[in-house]
Amino acid sequence: MRAIVVALAAVSLLLAQQPRLTNAKIDTRVVASGLDREFHSIVSGEAGPAWIGYAVRAVPGEHQMCCYSSFEDGAGNRCCRGCALGSGRAEVTVSNTQAPVSLESAGYIFVLFRMEQHAVDRIRTFSADCELDGGGLPVHWFTGVPAAESVALLSSFATQTDAEHRQNEAAITAIALHADPAADMALEKMVAPGQPDSLREKATFWLGNARGHHGFEVLRRIVKEDTSDRVRDKAVFGLSISKEPEAVGVMIDVAKNDRSSHVRSQALFWLAHKAGEKAAATITAAIENDPDTEVKKRAVFALQQLPADEGVPLLIQVARTNKNPAVRKQAMFWLGQSNDPRAVRFFEEVLLR
Repeated sequence: MRAIVVALAAVSLLLAQQPRLTNAKIDTRVVASGLDREFHSIVSGEAGPAWIGYAVRAVPGEHQMCCYSSFEDGAGNRCCRGCALGSGRAEVTVSNTQAPVSLESAGYIFVLFRMEQHAVDRIRTFSADCELDGGGLPVHWFTGVPAAESVALLSSFATQTDAEHRQNEAAITAIALHADPAADMALEKMVAPGQPDSLREKATFWLGNARGHHGFEVLRRIVKEDTSDRVRDKAVFGLSISKEPEAVGVMIDVAKNDRSSHVRSQALFWLAHKAGEKAAATITAAIENDPDTEVKKRAVFALQQLPADEGVPLLIQVARTNKNPAVRKQAMFWLGQSNDPRAVRFFEEVLLR
């Protein structure tokens, strides 16, 4: 009985790593001599358009990366779910759908590289339940790819700065979704001082979005120590999408203490989205105490982003009592945009007294 269970588990694992691929000339091979070597051997030997792909374990979470056509069939149903690798059909990639997920492929993503004229010109990532149409092209499918070798290969594309190479963002995305410590190390290298700001900014997003506590720690270090205002700004956004509970406290500290008025303003804005009531005290304190009027005005806008029951009373209070006329004017403007009955009553009171 135990042997049967083990055999079924092995079959399930193999199926999880196989794409639901049609209309393609599939060549399946085990990676035996290293991913980088076998990958570049195919690229150098394949002149015409073709794809290379493989499966890797994904970080926990919902990763529904698939496509839907923009037309309907004769019965009024949307058709069709799945991604056409070589088609001109209009499709949209979606990341959070109600579509059924294949349990046998849960926990994996597929990474695919399109090549032509001995060079990679596109990188795409799909959830493992996504149906793929190969468009009649050759697809070289690797099995047994070590995650660390996949991260190393993708990193070579992520760090390209040549204007002709536009795959770096797609490569960073694929790296971030790998369930392997090598992905943490790769993203941390990408945000290090000395790297191009454009690379650093993209990596901060994924550190917050997908890399859990390790990503949070890297972002916390950036907002405390990094000399680039642009990178600290993007790191604040990374913190705002992090699921780590400590992120709110770090953002509050940035809103109070960062040397850049723009970064303080951004922290206030994202606090309003992330923290609700916990953020209100920090935002109102900035309105009262920050020395920069533009930060005060940005904080007023942040109040407008809070739920109406929290934000509207605070906006009314600012409009009534703040000593800075520019700040009062900003509060009045956002009250006028709120369509809230309490704002109407406030305007009535001001205009008729």
